[in-house]
Amino acid sequence: MRVEIWSDIACPWCYVGKARFEKALAAFAHRDDVEVVHRSFELDPGRAKGDVEPVLGLLAKKYGMSEEQAAAGEANLAAQAAGEGLPYRSEGRDHGGTFDLHRLLQLAKERGRQSELLDLFYRANFAEERSVFGDADEYLVELAVRAGLAEDEVREVLGDPSAYAREVRADEQEAAELGVSGVPFFVIDRRYGVSGAQPVELFSQALTQAWGERSPLTVLSDGDACGPDGCEVPQR
Repeated sequence: MRVEIWSDIACPWCYVGKARFEKALAAFAHRDDVEVVHRSFELDPGRAKGDVEPVLGLLAKKYGMSEEQAAAGEANLAAQAAGEGLPYRSEGRDHGGTFDLHRLLQLAKERGRQSELLDLFYRANFAEERSVFGDADEYLVELAVRAGLAEDEVREVLGDPSAYAREVRADEQEAAELGVSGVPFFVIDRRYGVSGAQPVELFSQALTQAWGERSPLTVLSDGDACGPDGCEVPQR
């Protein structure tokens, strides 16, 4: 059985949702027969590589709120992440384009190291002080090598903007054809769709149903997700 997960490194609910899904998968009786594939989805496609700004300022501008209100929302997200055992810096993070990160994830997919690199990208973006955006190629190389990729291949991809661009765009086109407007979005064996960072129990239910049944893609529930208009923020 195959599970495809559309996500973006800039999406906090994708960070949380991956952890919740993996808890469900770890408890699934047929987990050794499940293939997990991470698919590309940019929340801010076309954003210039050098266009980087602080997250709190971006949220305040996007939603017409004060930076104090934005900080409160980020603190709530940090609490959600902590509930899954994930570190989360609620202040001092940057936001930028993720195209290069997705291209490296496509390389990692070919080399069988995709989940490892995605975890490192998430942790770097949400928990570490160094930014993965803008002039961060050396940091991306460091993370990719840590995930098990060859340094020369990583540098070659970063130096060629066309490398794996087609694969990224193909994932995004397929997401559009499936009607995916926000991430994370999980497609389980092309039978069930799960939208958002759902509770572990719902992921468990979806895995069990998909294993035992065949039916058209059905969205079981909409949950906390990130879309073109931003990321939903828990109120408490």
